[in-house]
Parts: sequence; structure tokens; C-alpha cells
Amino acid sequence: MASLEEASKPFAGLSDVSISEDIPVEGDISVPVGPSRRDDEFSTLDEPVKETILRDLRAVGKKFIHVLYPKRSSALLRDWDLWGPLLLCVTLALLLQGGAADSDDQGGPQFAEVFVIVWFGSIIITLNSKLLGGTLSFFQSLCVLGYCILPLTVAMAVCRIVLLSGTGKVSAAIRLVVVTSSFGWSTFASTAFLADSQPSNRKALVVYPVFLFYFVIGWMILTFTP
Repeated sequence: MASLEEASKPFAGLSDVSISEDIPVEGDISVPVGPSRRDDEFSTLDEPVKETILRDLRAVGKKFIHVLYPKRSSALLRDWDLWGPLLLCVTLALLLQGGAADSDDQGGPQFAEVFVIVWFGSIIITLNSKLLGGTLSFFQSLCVLGYCILPLTVAMAVCRIVLLSGTGKVSAAIRLVVVTSSFGWSTFASTAFLADSQPSNRKALVVYPVFLFYFVIGWMILTFTP
């Protein structure tokens, strides 16, 4: 019975243990804290709205330059955004309005149709790239495909100016050269950014949908008549 009571109180004898006040207590019980934020660290929450807008516009402008002078750079992929693609899509849709097909109900591209073609096509290409083992994220791919519409948007603006002089053979030849050059530039720029993100044995399977995507947009521009 006595042994049972002793077993039930294994720490009963520790109540008589005392620590002398002369023995110093050693050790570090401080809680580690992460590095404090520096006072001079940049914060977008403290800047004026004007500075934020100008900074975003400068970032969009830099990405436009990367598309006009395509090279294998990570700048367009690292700081991705969808403001540039949205701006280009709206501009292209507005420029494609007012065609002869719109008034004759011949199935010309309406504003919503251009949006659907651009964004739905970009999403399909992005999903195809991911299924083939691409390393880019979903929004990075959308960013690249959207920004690379810039040459075709410029071609549409040039074609609208050329069409002011008429729709003769000379006008058609000029538009054909402009649209073909822009189509090749858009395809080349997009593949320059997407090339390193795909397995070497599957690059052709990724480039082919990109080719068709920009070809459809180029065909809408080439067949546009006021």
C-alpha cells in the first residue's frame, strides 16, 4: 500500500528542493524577432495616387519596348500585369468598329467578339502550354500573349489611315505588307519569351497555337473595310 502511494506521487519530494539566491541563473530566454522594417524602405501605401499611376504607366511602357525589341529577358515575365493587354484589346476592338460588315450584318467583328477572341484564345494557348509542361504561370503567359498584340494593334491603326485614301489595289498591297509584318513580329516576340519555358521536344506544339492565334487577329485586320 505504501509503495502504491509513493508511485502515485513521483514528484512529491521536489517540494523540499530550494535554490540558493547566491547561484546566478544563466541562459537566454529572449524570443527571437525578425528584422525590423527599415524606416527608409519603399512602401506603395505611403505614395500619392499620382505617383502610383505614373509608376504603373512607366512599367507598361517598358513592357511595350520589350515587345518592340524582343529578346530573351525575364523583365516581362517577372513583373507581369494585365493592364497592357487590356489596353491593347480595347484599342484593337475600337479600331475594328465601323466596318462595312457591321452594317450589312455579315458577321463582322463586334466589340464583344474581339474581346472573346483575344482573351479566350489567350486562355486556350496558356492551358495548352501548361499541359505540355510549361514553367510559366497562368497569368505570366496571358501577359506575354496580350502584350505581343501590340504590333497588330499598330498595324490596325496604320490600315485605318491607309483606308482613308481608298480601297484600291495599292491600298490592299500596303495593308497586306503591314499586317504580314506585324503578324510575324507578334509571333516572333511571343515565342522569344515563351521559348525557354517549354521542353525542347514540345516547342513546336506550343508555337503552332500561337501562330493560329495571331493569324486570326491579323486576318480580322486585313479583311476590315470601312
